Amino acid sequence: MSKFSKPSDNITEYELQRLNKLRRYDIIDSPPELLFDLIAEIAKTTFKASGSFISFIDEAKIYFKANTSPIPVSVIEKEDSLCVVASQTAEITLIEDTHSYPEISNNAYVKMDNGIRFYAAAPIITMEGFIIGTVSVIDEKPRHDIEQDQLLVLKWLARITLEKLESRLINRISVRAYDDRLHRLAHDMKNPATSLIAYGQLLDKGLLSQEKLVSLGKKIEQTGRNIEQTMNNLLNEAKNENAAIDLRFETVEVINLINAAAATFDSTLKEKQQTLKISCQTDGYIQVDQERINDVLNNLLSNAIKYSHEGATIEIICSEEANSIIFEFKDNGLGLTREDISKLFTKFAKLSSVPTAKERSNGIGLYIVKTLVQLHGGKVWASSAGKNLGSSFFISLPKQESLPITD
Repeated sequence: MSKFSKPSDNITEYELQRLNKLRRYDIIDSPPELLFDLIAEIAKTTFKASGSFISFIDEAKIYFKANTSPIPVSVIEKEDSLCVVASQTAEITLIEDTHSYPEISNNAYVKMDNGIRFYAAAPIITMEGFIIGTVSVIDEKPRHDIEQDQLLVLKWLARITLEKLESRLINRISVRAYDDRLHRLAHDMKNPATSLIAYGQLLDKGLLSQEKLVSLGKKIEQTGRNIEQTMNNLLNEAKNENAAIDLRFETVEVINLINAAAATFDSTLKEKQQTLKISCQTDGYIQVDQERINDVLNNLLSNAIKYSHEGATIEIICSEEANSIIFEFKDNGLGLTREDISKLFTKFAKLSSVPTAKERSNGIGLYIVKTLVQLHGGKVWASSAGKNLGSSFFISLPKQESLPITD
């Protein structure tokens, strides 16, 4: 197969999961943002190129979040994109002269006047291993002067792009939680506010007896206390940034959740020559927001892979207690110090270990895990015998006693 062959049009399970992850970022067909524009400018300047792109690969089209090139496009068909070709590998794609490859020489943007003769792209890879887009540079003339340092910068820019996507996602969750609380507050305050207006109008008329004045005073006092309680409830909820996230619960078999996580990271495990062992000691069910819990399991398995050496064995162990299902993600990798354990599950925690293959780690994954597990009424914790002695991460979720009866 050619180095630059395009992928099959068949929709695979990987592609469905990749598209789902891409759409979670809410980046498709979104307006320009300064940081993305700056990333594209840095790429263009680094290569002294005529243009650069930050592009995302949807089901049928390519969307450009940033475009510094002379080609005035914001969206194109997948069949016309070199980005799709570059997305077939986790490595940087370097095409010094597009006319040297018959497979891409008929591309619409290659054969156009002053078309693309040079192309280099670094894939934007999520923590689950999904390639959702690229940071790329182009030139209208062949380039045989590219150095490794320039390609390394391109790779870094792709990682920075993903960091921005992750931070946007967290901010959107927080804003949505705030917005939900604000709307609920407005709804909850509407009735007492209407009552206070009515009480004020009665007082203004001066027609009430002493007995009715006393009664009205008590109603005003109780309305005020209700408002105070509503405000206190809002302030308590605000302590948890994500307290108002809308969860969509459904009944899911435990083993199906584990198998989905394993399938997501199949290629990543193969790349590091690691073995995943699954030991599910329950045939139970849990009631969860499946999308959110998939995020939790994927995050923990991703960390186990990243912090384990090539050829290592990773285990997912699932057991059942009286009222809970316990998931354990166990590795024999870099381990945790006591200080590390004390900082786990906090936002932007800086731990002593770094991923064994220099994979990305942004310090917010475990914070998200804790938040989502707690919203499900569960618990999360970790243990380690010490540095270089491996670690185990646990989550506990309430067990559903029996499978609901369906018609």
